[in-house]
Amino acid sequence: MSTNTATTHEGMTAAASPGLPQRVKVICGLLLGLRRHDLRAANTFLNAMYPGVPWLVRVIRFVGWFLRNGFVDIPKGLEDVSWDKPVSKVPIWLAEGNPLENYPFSKDPQARLPESAEVVVIGAGFTGASVAYHWSKRSADEKLLVLLEMGDAASGSSGRNEGVVVMGRYYSYVYKTVNHYLEGVRSDLSREARKALACEYAAAYCQAAYVNADMIEQTVRSEGFDCDYARKGWVQALGLANQELLKESAKAAQDTGFTDWTTITPEQAFDLTGMQTQGLSGLSVKAATFHPAKWVWCLIRKALESSKVSFFSRTRVSRVEDAGDFYRVHTQRGVIRARYVVNATESYTPLLHRQFHDVIQPMQTQAAFGTGAKNQLKPHVAASTVRGFFGRHGNGMLFGSDATRVRDEEAGVIQPSRFITKFLLGMAPQLFGRARIHVTNEWSGTVSYTPDEYPIVDLMDDKRQYIIAGMAGSGTGVSFNAAHHVVGRILGLDQVDYYPAKYFSAKRFATKA
Repeated sequence: MSTNTATTHEGMTAAASPGLPQRVKVICGLLLGLRRHDLRAANTFLNAMYPGVPWLVRVIRFVGWFLRNGFVDIPKGLEDVSWDKPVSKVPIWLAEGNPLENYPFSKDPQARLPESAEVVVIGAGFTGASVAYHWSKRSADEKLLVLLEMGDAASGSSGRNEGVVVMGRYYSYVYKTVNHYLEGVRSDLSREARKALACEYAAAYCQAAYVNADMIEQTVRSEGFDCDYARKGWVQALGLANQELLKESAKAAQDTGFTDWTTITPEQAFDLTGMQTQGLSGLSVKAATFHPAKWVWCLIRKALESSKVSFFSRTRVSRVEDAGDFYRVHTQRGVIRARYVVNATESYTPLLHRQFHDVIQPMQTQAAFGTGAKNQLKPHVAASTVRGFFGRHGNGMLFGSDATRVRDEEAGVIQPSRFITKFLLGMAPQLFGRARIHVTNEWSGTVSYTPDEYPIVDLMDDKRQYIIAGMAGSGTGVSFNAAHHVVGRILGLDQVDYYPAKYFSAKRFATKA
């Protein structure tokens, strides 16, 4: 670090701007460090930041942006950064170990899968753990549910995210993604009819998501779950270029009654998060933060208190065979005969059910964590911009970005982009003030998107095999209520239908005009 100093900030001596040799060194390091995913992520950035702009113009703007960041913002930000050698690829949520690691085999090496069960759930993340929990609470008899996980509980995207309990995507966001999809596949409908249908989709989604968020809070409180839960909101700084769109989205929220989404001033944003913003920001008032892996572990542990639930980790399902009145669920540990199957496999779904290729699309996101980040960022409130997200956790800062599609076979592969990490480190001082930070963890995860970015919660075979997937990075906005819904359907219980097949069935992708 340079020995020249300037003014102080937050009790810290500010380094002078790095010289030309240091800037050249940084940008050469960025270029030499580029990998295949960096190039894929660059395309995602182009499409997100310059929508509707001709390709050549987008490329020219991107090169200018790259040079500006590579020569100015990133070198300045990295002046205060140090790195573990090597930086761990273990998500910070899993860094202290997994209490359900290799369950139950770590304590009972001779444990065997049951030959049969009423329900087999595949995947022990947000969704699978929620299904097991609701089954333990709602099933009146002793019929068995078996929860299977190819890794350890919460080892997939449920343990690799930013730790935000979202209210779901706000009304106008859902409307726009669905309407855009309908424009391409429903030419049989008039423009106004497509708009009306997209409004129906958005209302159904938001209604279910709002209930989902309240259910999570009620469960955390009533069960006494220790998962660092705090419901203080989520601020999204969308920038000066998006001010009119932000105002329109807030008005749509008020007009439809889905009023969690609103706008706040820069002063209000700073008071909530410590983030320095320009123009109005969006605020999801009732969003929350939590330790996502602890939430999953709490759900499973509570479910296992019931004799109606069994759990087996490190048990990969290779095939689900329809045998008429039942299914054969094939694993490397044996076959389970099941009356019902629930697929809670998210981005892994196309690997198990090939018919979902291009319907469930794996999208890579990534995050990193650094200790000692004593900047203005406040705890227990999620903060994000159009290019990244940030959160205070313990003695450090979690930050991340990206939403780039990867091949089906890359679901779950940890391949973070160091360029994205460095870019966010260059952005952080502008948002939260300068602070030294020591990067200890850097990882990636894969969430699943559908073509219209709208989830699937329904039967997948018109019989007894269910799927909950395609939550577009908003798994906490769907999974708990969706699991409650599916359990109720299996048990034949009288309940509010928050997931009508008209909107949430995968069949909406089967017929195109």
